[in-house]
Amino acid sequence: MIESTKFPKRDRLSAFFEAFELTVTIAPADVSNVPANLFVTGGSNGNVEHVIFSARNAMPAPSASILLAADVEFGGVTNPLLNAMPERFVVIAKEVPFLDAVTAAFVAEASDIRCGRQVVLNRLCEVLVLLVLRRAIDIEATGLGLLAGLSHPSLHRAIVAMHDQPSRTWRTEDLAELSGMSRTRFMTLFPKVVGMTPAAYLTSWRLRLGQRALSRGGRVKSVAQQVGFGSAAAFSKAYSRAFGHPPKTLRDPQNLSPY
Repeated sequence: MIESTKFPKRDRLSAFFEAFELTVTIAPADVSNVPANLFVTGGSNGNVEHVIFSARNAMPAPSASILLAADVEFGGVTNPLLNAMPERFVVIAKEVPFLDAVTAAFVAEASDIRCGRQVVLNRLCEVLVLLVLRRAIDIEATGLGLLAGLSHPSLHRAIVAMHDQPSRTWRTEDLAELSGMSRTRFMTLFPKVVGMTPAAYLTSWRLRLGQRALSRGGRVKSVAQQVGFGSAAAFSKAYSRAFGHPPKTLRDPQNLSPY
């Protein structure tokens, strides 16, 4: 089905890469006792066969031949997209030619020590993870949650709009119009696909952005305004309800709680 030019597709992943930093640490050759959540496996000829990604936790090394293992940090438990991912996601490289090429370049760069190596690895890994997430969105459309919402041909516009402008006072009518639906249809469909109401999702997104801003040293009052709460008191109340402690305890990044 060709979508109306009045309601074009929107970029569904950029907001996550803007909000959460991605870094990569290449694991040593013997990864049996080293935390890793990204594995590239391949044949004896060195050709890439699979990319295996665990969004939230380190996982045991696969039994297949490992070309590369890495520990990828992408916002951890604060990143809602990673929380929506399957525990273990496997992509057959040849099914996504661009991913195949990027992964091959990633493996080649990791195998040698050259000037600017870490910068190149970070950039290639960012593209690699983006392509893996894109693949997850493409094939997880029938599930329930954020991936399904981002996969939906209409609802993703409302979700991305909330991601891009969290501080805006979003009315249900505005989000429904972006999705090309009536208010009633939008309010019925959104929780069926995403698993929560639009208002609940917007609040959750704002709180995750607030959590990241506080972990970087932001002040409660300015962060509350930045992410769309009417006052510091309203932000603090919602934050405490969601995470079990007031936002001021998060000023030190090591106090970051997954709950």
